[in-house]
Amino acid sequence: MFNPSQDDVRRFFCETFRKYHAKEILTPLETIAADWISQHPEYAEDFRDVEAALQRNYSVDSGKTNPFLHLSMHLTIAEQVTINQPHGVRVAYEALAHKKNSIHEAHHEMMDCLGEMIWNSQRNGTPPDGEAYLSALMRRAGK
Repeated sequence: MFNPSQDDVRRFFCETFRKYHAKEILTPLETIAADWISQHPEYAEDFRDVEAALQRNYSVDSGKTNPFLHLSMHLTIAEQVTINQPHGVRVAYEALAHKKNSIHEAHHEMMDCLGEMIWNSQRNGTPPDGEAYLSALMRRAGK
């Protein structure tokens, strides 16, 4: 299992941003990331300088969304939907995308559920509960 560090993630997004704007060849994962980067122009400044990105603190107190976490969640959800894991996530995604009439908004709804699952797992010291996650998605989708 791949377990990148915070610095690895930040370097990945900064390098993807650079390559995308330089019109260089992207890997398949970078292509997906570049698509989400392009849908979040408000984060462009965060990706321009890798050294600054490595030093930046996105604490809750700062009041600024962590763009690296946000885009990592987009990538996680894209992967979940592609492989349909947890089983049924693709159905929930499609229902949310239809309900919201937006793939992007469906992702944001899913992020709320994913974040809650991760928070509960960390708080309780238990493995992530894919069934609870899927149930939360289905409720949001109206299923």
